[in-house]
This record gives sequence, structure tokens and C-alpha cells, in this order.
Amino acid sequence: MNVVEVTDLIKRYKEVVALDHFDLSIQQGEIFGLLGPNGSGKTTAINCVLQLLTYSKGRIDLFGEPMGPTRYDLKRRIGLVPQQIAVFAELTVAENIDYFCSLYVDDGARRRQLVDQALDFVGLRAYARFRPKKLSGGLARRLNIACGIAHRPALIFLDEPTVAVDPQSRNAILEGVVQLVAEGATVVYTSHYMEEVEQVCTRVMVMDRGRAVAVGTPAELKSMVGIGERIRVELDVPDRAVLATIRQLPHTQRAALDGATLQVSCTRGAQNLSEILGALAAHGATYGRVYAEPPTLNDVFLELTGAELRD
Repeated sequence: MNVVEVTDLIKRYKEVVALDHFDLSIQQGEIFGLLGPNGSGKTTAINCVLQLLTYSKGRIDLFGEPMGPTRYDLKRRIGLVPQQIAVFAELTVAENIDYFCSLYVDDGARRRQLVDQALDFVGLRAYARFRPKKLSGGLARRLNIACGIAHRPALIFLDEPTVAVDPQSRNAILEGVVQLVAEGATVVYTSHYMEEVEQVCTRVMVMDRGRAVAVGTPAELKSMVGIGERIRVELDVPDRAVLATIRQLPHTQRAALDGATLQVSCTRGAQNLSEILGALAAHGATYGRVYAEPPTLNDVFLELTGAELRD
């Protein structure tokens, strides 16, 4: 079953088309990544799905039923962790979680149980009586997540949940996302951090200018654009004459010198590295360290849109 089904969605801000005939299908149990630069439409799409924004045209179904502003039965099954930390400064960590959980769960005893589970889930048990201003940035992010998932939603939207957090908190958050899905949730995950999306997402949509440019698993996206490896060779002496030869190799897409480092982007080929090193040897060029890196989602985005992921 598709938990999210968006068809032909159009959202305009006066003359600006934020979502342009946008389609989206997310299956139950997925960690679905929305990947794109600022202004690509990721957050706008989420806000339309949640009925926080009106839109000009389109249809949105959640859990197989039409979504609308008054579908509170569907909204109770959804959790949202916004990009900005949204908690109450005057409440403690536990009180914040309890308040947000109370928006969905009336029973006090059940809510206390859910608050305890949320504290343990995000690792904030020791901070339950702290107020948010006493927390580090990473712990505050964890509190933000706890407030959004304490009521055990079936569908969770995580909008840039690891912005400006320390590595320990980032790892804890990513592990938590995987655990949520293992416990039955479906997650929509937006991020500028391609390595996170590649690490946890089962499928990814690349967005640009309000459109879905491509959808697939990370491996499918890489194969879709024919990207191979990136090879860097630290030359002992910069030699621009060798560039012409490297550029003539059958799998070379781009070749350039960055100081004394030769940088080559290749299409897929079994002998890319040996061909490049052979061309260097034929020119009598000597070199030190050599790096061969597989393609990343940022390479995919650059190939599909001509823009760097963080532009």
C-alpha cells in the first residue's frame, strides 16, 4: 500500500511556481529521501501534504484516503519534526514531550508511558528535568524529534533533522530513523547531506525547481546517469600537456588540474584507473598518492541539474 500518493500537485506563490505538476508515491515501511537544494520545493511539498499550505491543483491521498484540512483522523497518524527547533522554553524536556503527545493522546497513563519511551528512544532520560536552554544543539534536536514521534505515528516527516548537530547526535538520530521504520513507521526524510540520505534511505527523489527530476534507490540513480568513478592523482610536477591525452580516453567525462592534482570524472568502465595511469606513464609524468572514489548522490544531482547539492 502507498502511504503517500500525491498527483499533479501545483503550488504557486504569485508568479513563482513552487511545485510544478509534482507527483510522489511512498510505500509503507520506506525511508524516502527528498534531496535538493534550497528552494527546490522539498519543504513546500511536505507542508502541502500536511495541509499546512493551500495549493492550486492536485490530489493528495494518505493511507489510501483523501487528505484534507479537516481530516484529523489522518493527521493523528502523522508525526512532524520541523527544520527549526520548536519547543517551549518554559517547559522541561519531559513536559515538552508530554505536551506535544497530549495533542494526539488523551489518556494520561498511556501518555506517561509514551513519554518514557520517547525519552529512552532519543537518549534524553538523564535530561528529563532540564529546560531546553540547558541542552546542547544536538540534544535540542533530539528533543525536537521526541516531541514529533512520541505519539507513535505511522507516517513521520523529518525535515533536516541533523542540521548543525555534533557527530554523536547525528549518528544517534540516523540510528533512530532506522529503528522507527523497524518498528513499523514510514519516514520521509529531507536533507542537504547526501551522505545521510545515501546511508539510510531506501529510495530517493531528486527535486529541482518544484519538479521530481529522478526517483529510485541510490544505486538506481547512479546507474541512471552513467556516472562512474572520480579519480584524483597527485602529480609530482603539474603537467597541462597530459590533460589532452586524458580527455581523449574513452571513459573520461571531465579532466582538470587543481594545482598539482589531476582530477578526472569517468563514466563506468573496468579499466579507468589503469588507463589514466598508463597515459601518465606514456608522458613520463610521475605521481604520488592516487584516489579512486565511487559516485555520490551529489554527482547524480550535478549531472541531472547542473547545480551542486548545497547551492
